[in-house]
Amino acid sequence: MSGIDIDPAFLERLAALLERSGLSEIELRQGELHVRLVRRVEVTVVERVVPAAQPVPHQPAPAAAAPEAAPAEEGTTVTAPMVGTVYLQPEPGAPPFVQPGDEVKEGDVLLIIEAMKVMNPIRAPRAGRVLRILVENAQPVEYGEPLVVIG
Repeated sequence: MSGIDIDPAFLERLAALLERSGLSEIELRQGELHVRLVRRVEVTVVERVVPAAQPVPHQPAPAAAAPEAAPAEEGTTVTAPMVGTVYLQPEPGAPPFVQPGDEVKEGDVLLIIEAMKVMNPIRAPRAGRVLRILVENAQPVEYGEPLVVIG
């Protein structure tokens, strides 16, 4: 040891301070004096084993009752070839292009779908009688939505 005398009472006071404070280490430097006190900390390793979840056998969901199919329309259903707004007449106040019961020839205009400010005529795919008009004037429609039934 060097020529520095350390008062044992001083070390005891540092040890008591270490114990009371809950610190794990105290280090003191003063000139050539260097004191370091370290508290031994008992570490308890707790290992917790969690049981693995038991696999659940796959059970298919009970089959839901199939919705009843709508009765098939007699004739040809004309569907929307695009998303847009349906107009049943060429301009406001004008008579509609067709009405139920009207005879149409292949290529006759049935209605118009406005899409992106463009008016697109929807024509009869075949000759026949208009059985039903399934949409209302100025109604928005989706691609594939039924519009008119021709018998």
